[in-house]
Parts: sequence; structure tokens; C-alpha cells
Amino acid sequence: MNQISDTQFQADWLSLREAADHAARDAALLVRAAQCVPPGMRVLDLGSGTGSTARAFARAGHDRVQWCFLDTDEAHLQLAKARHPMAECVMGSVTDVEALPLEHVGLVTASALLDLMSTAWVDALAARLGQAGVPFYAALSFDGRMRWEPPVAADADVSDAFNRHQRGDKGGQAAMGPDAAQLTANGFEAHGFAVTLAGSDWVLGPDDAALQDEFVAGVARAAEEAGEVQAASWAGVRRKAAGHSALRVGHTDLLAVPAGHEATAG
Repeated sequence: MNQISDTQFQADWLSLREAADHAARDAALLVRAAQCVPPGMRVLDLGSGTGSTARAFARAGHDRVQWCFLDTDEAHLQLAKARHPMAECVMGSVTDVEALPLEHVGLVTASALLDLMSTAWVDALAARLGQAGVPFYAALSFDGRMRWEPPVAADADVSDAFNRHQRGDKGGQAAMGPDAAQLTANGFEAHGFAVTLAGSDWVLGPDDAALQDEFVAGVARAAEEAGEVQAASWAGVRRKAAGHSALRVGHTDLLAVPAGHEATAG
């Protein structure tokens, strides 16, 4: 999921979450996404960060895919280029759908992005990709579920406040927040795409204490901004328990394939 805070896109957070992200992705849907890329075509990764999606493809055996990384953060693109020297790196905003560089692109991807975007953006993206005949694979969209073991009394109130925050204004339009995967599916289906959804939950244990700790801090900040008075005290309890607690965070993966598109042999 994306943490809504000033530090949400820092490279250390992206690095901290990468192992959990890779473990959570639905393996079958990732393979299907990779098989959508025709020979000689490349993948455009929206909001690419340091290139985690490319590394997920490589871990699944699809290491010969050519990538174009698009991000607004020059430092992230520099890190991505260092780790993926053959990739093209483009400074640009995911919000400018008409400017997306779709030349020689056989698949567009995004990770932990949809919950920040609006339904208007989805409609524009689906229209453009539909015209171009390009599939869309979006992984790790937060779906509103957070469950800790053992639970504490304020879990539900803080989670509700966080989800309200996720649906707030993100750059001038209301974000889809926890409804992102289903709303995106609806939007792409309206443009004639066949859409498949699959679960991709984080399942964290005591060995993931550092990730749990940072996750709790981000949730608490957002919940407090949404008016939850228990957020700070809840975070204190939760962060102390991170080394001996389990956490499941709900995510959903999505693959939208335009009508008439055939997968490659993969």
C-alpha cells in the first residue's frame, strides 16, 4: 500500500517494502502480464520508483523484458538506471495520460499506485490504452483491510480513519483509496477490457518488525490527520509489539487486457 505522508516515496521506504511486495504479488497474474508483451516491445512502468516491478518480473523468470521507467523523482530514476542499465528512464507525471510514451510499448504497469489516483484518471488511461491496444497490469493496490494478531482495542477505529484519509484529495481530485482495484476494474471493463483481479496481501510476522514499525507510523500519521484522537497512543502500543505480532494488509492485483489481444508464448 502507499503511505500518505511526506516520506511515502523515499527510497528507503521503497527498499524496506520490496521483499514483502515481491512475496505478495499473485504469481499467476504476473506470468500472464509478462506473456502480454510481444517480442520487440517494452514495458512502461508508471511511478516506477527504483524499478521494483522490473525486479519482480526478473524474479519470476522474465528477465529479458525491456523497460521504460517513468517517475517524477530524478533520484529514484538514477537508482533505477544503476540497477537496470538497459532501461530507459523518463521524467514525467503519471497524471498526464496523453503524454505517456506508448511508442513500442506492449504493456503498461504500476505498483502501489492506483489507491492514490482518481476514477477520472482511470477513465482517461483506459481510453488511451484501449485505443493503443495495450494491456494494463497494476499490482499491490491497498483494499482497506488491516488485521493484527494479537489485536488491540483501537485497531478498527484507526483503520477506519486511515481509509477515510486514503479517499481524500490527492492532487486536486478524490483518490480511489481502498476501492481502487474494483473501481479500476469497472473503468477498464467499460472500455472493453477483460479484467482479472487477484489477492496480493502482505503477510508480515515478527521478522518483518522494521516494516511493521514504519507501516504503523505512516498509518498513525494519516489517521491523525483524519481526526482520529487515538492514533498516537495506538501507534505507541503497536510499535512496541512489532517484534512479536503478525499483520495482514489487504492488496489486490489487476490485469486488464483489451479485446482481441493475444498473449505471447511467454
